[in-house]
Amino acid sequence: MRADRLLSILMLLQARGRITARQAAQKLEVSERTIYRDVVALSAAGVPVYTDRGPGGGISLLEDYRTTLTGLTANELRALFMLSIPAPLEELGVGQELKAALLKLTAALPEGRRGVETQARQRIHLDASPWERTAQSVPYLHLIQQAVWQDQRLRLVYQAPFGTRIETLTEPYGLVAKASVWYLVCACQGHLRVVGVSRVLEAEVLPETFARPPEFDLAAFWQGWVAASQAERPQYRVIARLEPALLPGLPRQFGAEMRVQIEQAAADAQGWVTLELAFDSFEGALGRFLSWGRAAEVLAPRPLRLAVADYAGQIIARYGE
Repeated sequence: MRADRLLSILMLLQARGRITARQAAQKLEVSERTIYRDVVALSAAGVPVYTDRGPGGGISLLEDYRTTLTGLTANELRALFMLSIPAPLEELGVGQELKAALLKLTAALPEGRRGVETQARQRIHLDASPWERTAQSVPYLHLIQQAVWQDQRLRLVYQAPFGTRIETLTEPYGLVAKASVWYLVCACQGHLRVVGVSRVLEAEVLPETFARPPEFDLAAFWQGWVAASQAERPQYRVIARLEPALLPGLPRQFGAEMRVQIEQAAADAQGWVTLELAFDSFEGALGRFLSWGRAAEVLAPRPLRLAVADYAGQIIARYGE
């Protein structure tokens, strides 16, 4: 176990150049004292690792030192070779590069482990695309990617909601693919903005560059933006009685917090449970309750209850014979 950790520290130092003991401890889920002991062990083994104290200090290797040792375990190799080339990477034009990198990794493996790739790919396949995906045109994706990589300002014309055309100068910080849909995270007049790449009507990379804020974290920003967007999304709330057979599937449909509501709800004499459910719209709620049939009863709001009854009456009228 310690040998794996020593190798992980070595790989971290080669990849990042310099890290603090706290960063290494968080990454490897051990104490800082353990990291310092491991650094001493690496040094005793002949690895040119050294530490600098004070602000800006940390642990690092001599600049010219590199090792070709991968130290990949069989399970780590399987995890790597389970990777499929997702559609967003193909759209970026780096699918072939990823395939080439995995091929080089295979060639560098010991003879006894070269069958791991075939074994993994024949047993696990990852398909991240949704069942129903509407193809989106992203003709300016490569141009935007160029601006992102080179920290160059970008002139954009994009279509906002309700058909409004907006022209703006942006500082493109990064690209994010969510459910195979691309979004640009950029700064416009000092404010961060998210623009769907499929909405871009014109794009021009400008010659001037910009200074990316050193504290900006793309993944952290995106996580917060998604959470805020979901919290602000209009919701249509429904009070309903549900039979027990529906309860196990609700957390998957309405989120993990639904488990708490189910656990706290008291069943009535028939074993049914009254819950509050949140839908994106009236139409979405109507479709869901019609699909549940007699296993659910809308208590409120009254317009939805009447709509379900009306649709049920129409269905009976059509199939009543």
